[in-house]
Amino acid sequence: MPFQIAIIDDHRLVAAGIADLIRKFENYDVQLMAENGLDLLSQLEQSSQLPDIALVDVNMPEMDGFETTEQLRLRYPAVRVLVLSMEDREDQIIRMIRNGARGYLLKDCRPAELRQAFDDVMSKGFYYSDFLANHLVNNLVAPSTHPVSTPPQSFNLNDREQEFLTLACSELTYNEIADRMFVSPRTVEGYRDSVFQKLNVKTRVGMVLVAIKHRLVKI
Repeated sequence: MPFQIAIIDDHRLVAAGIADLIRKFENYDVQLMAENGLDLLSQLEQSSQLPDIALVDVNMPEMDGFETTEQLRLRYPAVRVLVLSMEDREDQIIRMIRNGARGYLLKDCRPAELRQAFDDVMSKGFYYSDFLANHLVNNLVAPSTHPVSTPPQSFNLNDREQEFLTLACSELTYNEIADRMFVSPRTVEGYRDSVFQKLNVKTRVGMVLVAIKHRLVKI
């Protein structure tokens, strides 16, 4: 039996095109299409079978991708959320991951990448990039119920770097982080570069993922 996909996108033509593409993938089929999160939840309440993957857009009316992803995590944790969006802002990617997304794709990705994302989400539990494939554990996207632990000695974060890391794992921009820390944006850039080096990452998303994995911040 093929894995079932739910498409949540308010652009009907786009959704229809994605559905046609998915139906060409072996072992995958489209179970339902919804225009937003409220529409999806309504359909799921009336359905006898849950989709295996929910392909969710970020910007939608009534219930956007952020709330949709969170509601799916709370109500239907067996449904794996994969984001497909035009948005490539790091803060939005981070927020979707924090809310429970298992992967994040841009709408200009190649069909082969979408298929690979489906395969990885079903087999590994996640898909994002080579970074995720190499460094994440299966329960990385689940909110931690553990208290914040002291950063392992191997990272050697000082107090200000830890404060920066905590703020960076939110939706704040770097300029807003500078305001919160009462320092200049250039100083925040210094904290960022130092934390990147100590955590062995190259992007803000990578930094957040390592922080979640090692419970350096409370989610």
